[in-house]
Amino acid sequence: METIALVGNPNSGKTTLFNALTGANQKTGNYAGVTVSRVSGVLRTPHGSKFELLDLPGCYSLSPNSADERITRDVLLGDQEGAELPEAVICVVDASNLERHLYLVLQVIDLGLPVVLALNKVDLAERQGIRINVEFLSKELGIPVVACQANKGKGVLDIKHAMRHPFPQIASRKWSADEKVERGIAELATRLKSENVKNPGAHAIHLLADSVYRAEPQPGIKHGVQKVATEVVESVIGDRSGPDESISRARTKRVQEICKLAARRQEAGGLTQSDRIDSVLLHPILGWVIFAFFMLLVFWTIFRVAEYPMGLVDGAVGALSDWVSGMMSEGDVRDLIVDGIIAGVGSVVIFLPQILLLLFFIGLMETTGYMSRAAFLMDNLMSKVGLSGKAFLPLLSSYACAIPGIMATRTMDSAKQRLLTIMIAPWMSCTARLPVYALLIGMLLAGQGAMVQALVLAGLYLLGTVTAFIAAWLLAPKVKGTEEVAHFMMELPAYTVPDFKYIMRHLLERAWSFIYKAGTVIMGICIILWALQTYPKPKEGTPAAENASLALEQSYMGKIGHGIEPVVKPLGYDWRTGTALVAAFAAREVFNSSLAISYSVDEDAYEEGDDFLAQLRAQMAAATWPDGRPVYTPLTTLSLLIFFVYALQCLPTTAVVKRETGSWKWALGQLGAMSAFAWLAAFAVFQIGSLFI
Repeated sequence: METIALVGNPNSGKTTLFNALTGANQKTGNYAGVTVSRVSGVLRTPHGSKFELLDLPGCYSLSPNSADERITRDVLLGDQEGAELPEAVICVVDASNLERHLYLVLQVIDLGLPVVLALNKVDLAERQGIRINVEFLSKELGIPVVACQANKGKGVLDIKHAMRHPFPQIASRKWSADEKVERGIAELATRLKSENVKNPGAHAIHLLADSVYRAEPQPGIKHGVQKVATEVVESVIGDRSGPDESISRARTKRVQEICKLAARRQEAGGLTQSDRIDSVLLHPILGWVIFAFFMLLVFWTIFRVAEYPMGLVDGAVGALSDWVSGMMSEGDVRDLIVDGIIAGVGSVVIFLPQILLLLFFIGLMETTGYMSRAAFLMDNLMSKVGLSGKAFLPLLSSYACAIPGIMATRTMDSAKQRLLTIMIAPWMSCTARLPVYALLIGMLLAGQGAMVQALVLAGLYLLGTVTAFIAAWLLAPKVKGTEEVAHFMMELPAYTVPDFKYIMRHLLERAWSFIYKAGTVIMGICIILWALQTYPKPKEGTPAAENASLALEQSYMGKIGHGIEPVVKPLGYDWRTGTALVAAFAAREVFNSSLAISYSVDEDAYEEGDDFLAQLRAQMAAATWPDGRPVYTPLTTLSLLIFFVYALQCLPTTAVVKRETGSWKWALGQLGAMSAFAWLAAFAVFQIGSLFI
């Protein structure tokens, strides 16, 4: 299947167009030898042709500053291992930022591939008083130009029509540099052809336009080829520093000439609607107030609004449990299914509505354009602790899950800044902590309203974030050395109506991912936990045979728990809690499942209508030490919350850190340091608190 590459600047709507062109026919993998994701889908044209559409990472130019941008450059030049040179390119530009985005278009045209320009967000450009002459733009660039509105599906069919066979004719280069540089390009292309370099014309231009590409080792480029380019620079062009600036000026001048004639702005100099909104949302005082209010609204919604769908999920789990109990006779198999699998998995699935609500709000921020404004607000604060403003988006993504947050650091141009961001990302409270927070906050603040619980939840998120920033401030001199903090530069996209189609697609993907995890990893752990707390069974006639608590204590889980208890007892936890903590290192959500299995609920002991959380909290509240003292005091519960704020209880995250840093030293060091810090913080809370209670 032939490949078409999809390229464009960040915030150009490239991903939205990719989804519109491919629908659900998408797959994700990794490029050979690197950790950057390879996202592709099937594009079917009205003419019956079928292509693989490759969604390349967003970039501002083909002179990269990050791992993601390097992948885009190498794929388009044919240098990426395991990736064939695309047959054609669809280049997406934001019509409201035409001048800024056309620079990349000229670079793509230089590659000598068939190119179709997707002029996206034309509606936004019109609202800003920008009128673009599509026919003139197509004539000046020498490529097909299709006006579209990807989020509404407008123009998508026209783009598919443009990808008919044979592909559009290859356009010639649209800029020219001074005479020496032009002579150097021609000379280098000839010599590269004799060296059997594929696509010699494109490589010649890029070797002369990018001194880093010419000097540093590159995949698919032999050192001898770089040496030839250096010789041409010195002998033909006569400039040891390189013709980079000359080529850049030539491209920029051509972009300005095209935009001056193809794009006209009415009411030049007037404020756009986005400018007027920014005057409020980016205000140095009011902007922070609005940001704080929005975050508080998110946490209140997670507790208050999520109650209703959580009740429905809980009812469904209870009905399934009753149905299975009625269908099967008593025995270990029924106990495994009802008390192990259904109770364990159900104790995690019940929190799916809260997780999806958090992801919904993050999706709103992304699709409306507010995410970039939040990053802008945070830049000044983050620079004071040694972080680049580019770290904001990976850290914010880590509130959903640390794994994609850590992977998002690939867009950072500084390797040291990237490492520093990876080290603190797990302290952003991910959605996997929400089930634990909801359980424990409900115990700690029983009878309090949703607003009070939301404030405490917001406080936990703030505590993790503030600690992460302090850790970054302490680690920055050691990780970055004398490297200066790069100031944050990013495009502020115009505000748009939320793309609910994109948000719902994202939510469905995450919901399925969560349910799949609950049905595989978590269910497997629940089965193991049930077996550990069931076997060995006490002998008939012994006290343990008549007492479930004694039977549990004599089980394998009880023995493991008692072995762990000396480590966790100084934190205020008993052996059951210690066992749940260890199990949670596989997945934090398992903490609730482990407790649900350990504190098996006696249905006859509770009034009909009590939900799962109420029953589990009641069992936990009734748990006592051998001397009759309650296990879960408010101080113990607070200690547990602090432990979960700081502990890196996610072995998959450790595996991803190893993959992204290429070192087990950093991955295991992070796991050990965060676990030790969590223990010390929980120890301090419990022991110091005990002095005053």
